[in-house]
Amino acid sequence: TAFHSLNHDMTLTEFKFIWYMEYSHRMWGRVVGLAYILPAAYFWRKGWLNRPMKGCVLALCGLVCFQGLLGWYMVKSGLEEKPDSYDIPRVSQYRLAAHLGSALVLYSASLWTGLSLLLPRHKVPNSVAIQSLTSDASSSLMFYSGIAGAFVAGLDAGLVYNSFPKMGERWIPDDLLAFSPMLRNIFENPTTVQFDHRILGISSFTAITVLYFLSRKIPLPRRTRMAVTSLLAVACLQ
Repeated sequence: TAFHSLNHDMTLTEFKFIWYMEYSHRMWGRVVGLAYILPAAYFWRKGWLNRPMKGCVLALCGLVCFQGLLGWYMVKSGLEEKPDSYDIPRVSQYRLAAHLGSALVLYSASLWTGLSLLLPRHKVPNSVAIQSLTSDASSSLMFYSGIAGAFVAGLDAGLVYNSFPKMGERWIPDDLLAFSPMLRNIFENPTTVQFDHRILGISSFTAITVLYFLSRKIPLPRRTRMAVTSLLAVACLQ
């Protein structure tokens, strides 16, 4: 169905390129799964894991398996027949966002667990409560920006408006709330999805910048200061 309605002019070479990309992605995902599960089983059998770490290992390995299942569930949505739909064949933007969100959680949890084992925690002054709140806000905004990006990709919403900072000739597009009921616009209206992604991206960059300047006003360990500076640099690059 997808070939007849969308890619009927695709050459064999173009098909092979997409096929090998998908195949590589699947194989890499399986390698990641083995990189988690095999060492975890070995360390567990050797008795090198304490009780809290066993819980972390089980949770991480469970997330790896869940991520793989979500990937299959996402791809499956792009192969289903939709006789009542006039849209081109595509994977569900909801499942794409869930797949990406799960990957972000898995990566963050893995990094947090690894750093907790390798690096001792620094004691910081009690005056950093506001900075800590800003850090939490930045993390949340970055996560939701990534999820919003999955909706942009799933709906090809990046093709709707190509100007910045305005969208077309307006700051707020006319078709921002074109769908009914209103809640559908957030997840299914390409214009709204792109608008939300822009706002979240700008908000993330602003929060990170505020966090950086707040961090300059308090005594922080060298490692923490380097982390905040690196965060701002990566935000600018992004």
